[in-house]
Amino acid sequence: MKIIIAGAGAVGTHLAKLLAGEDQDIILIDENQERLGKMSSNLDMMTVNYSPTSINGLKEAGVAGADLFIAVTPDESRNMTACMLANNLGAQKTVARIDNYEYLLPKHKEFFNGLGVHSLIYPEMLAAKEIVDAVKMSWIKQWWEFAGGSLIMIGVKMKEQAEILNVPFHELGGQGIPFHIVAIKRGNETIIPRGDDFVKLNDIVYFTTTKKYIPYIRKISGRENEADVRSVMIMGGGRIAVRTAQYLPEYMKIKIIEIDESRCNRLTEVVDDDVMVINGDGRDMELLIEEGIKNTEAFVALTGNSETNILACLAAKRMGVSKTVAEVENVDYISMAESLDIGTVINKKYIAASHIYQMMLKADVSNVKCLTFANADVAEFIVKEGSKITKAPVKDIGLPKGATIGGLIRNGEGILVTGNTIIKKDDHVVVFCLGSMIKKLEKYFG
Repeated sequence: MKIIIAGAGAVGTHLAKLLAGEDQDIILIDENQERLGKMSSNLDMMTVNYSPTSINGLKEAGVAGADLFIAVTPDESRNMTACMLANNLGAQKTVARIDNYEYLLPKHKEFFNGLGVHSLIYPEMLAAKEIVDAVKMSWIKQWWEFAGGSLIMIGVKMKEQAEILNVPFHELGGQGIPFHIVAIKRGNETIIPRGDDFVKLNDIVYFTTTKKYIPYIRKISGRENEADVRSVMIMGGGRIAVRTAQYLPEYMKIKIIEIDESRCNRLTEVVDDDVMVINGDGRDMELLIEEGIKNTEAFVALTGNSETNILACLAAKRMGVSKTVAEVENVDYISMAESLDIGTVINKKYIAASHIYQMMLKADVSNVKCLTFANADVAEFIVKEGSKITKAPVKDIGLPKGATIGGLIRNGEGILVTGNTIIKKDDHVVVFCLGSMIKKLEKYFG
């Protein structure tokens, strides 16, 4: 598959790294030679030093033979223009990164498709939805739904009260067990567990289950007595904050603290009247105390500075806030944030790359999720007739090491998988895999 990525910024370079180890023909185009030089010296890919909106540059990149053209520069207008040009020059499918929610409305889809812009991705909106999930389920680090919620994957950090600590998996197992542990994140290591493995204190454990058993997972994880979120304080009033405030449930009281006065004025125009907008510095402890942080269940740090967001969440924890969420765009800080027990980390690069990545897979994949804390991906494959995965029970299929099936959805119902499960045509199968192994799994489902 020939893929051209326009823009060697944060999203473009992360996406290029994600694909570099696979059998793909990747071309990265950007007018900044310095950024391109760093990429080409570290990864096996072609780079083209041109503006993504240059017709000559697009031709030099070979856009006429491209299967997929992805424009992810920070400038929405350039991305739209680059996609229109690329499609007219022969690119089969185009994807543009945008920052205007209005473009995503269904009534505009046909219009943009006619212009040659086939798919739109709005990272800030996707990030806001993840934040809302994290706040609604405050005891969970990560949450992901498959097939409209028929099957759930949740990541939970184990506390001292957890009932499953130090119990070998072969003792936990049984026909009636209502969950499947697909992975454990321990320090910097991600483990696909076997029968003699066990859960330790402070592990992040990834479960697959169905919605009705979520309270049971909460109980055995030792998180039953933690308060649910009723009030949320957001530091930073950018686009993610606006979308988060709009998506949070009505029963939650929301305060947004923004240091820029003009932005505060703008916020009062775009958020609901019951959202309180405060002009001040979210790092000011006296201000936070005055605004009632000690009686707030969730604190969300969304400034443009990763270090500020991490430190603010640590301060909120010390004030007694049970749930914190930090936007951490500097990838190098993610593992540090986890070691400091930041509740949930949001990274737009990972989120955007996960959504774009599924477009590149040949098999019918409806969901791809990059796990922020674990070096792992989760994919939802739709099984085709005659595919290899249907030929034998799961235990005899021979999935590659580092991959495990977390569950499946059949006729809209979530089902946990055992070694004896026979997978059928049209099943939605949820697969957890280390690193970038999704391409290796295509042959089992395609």
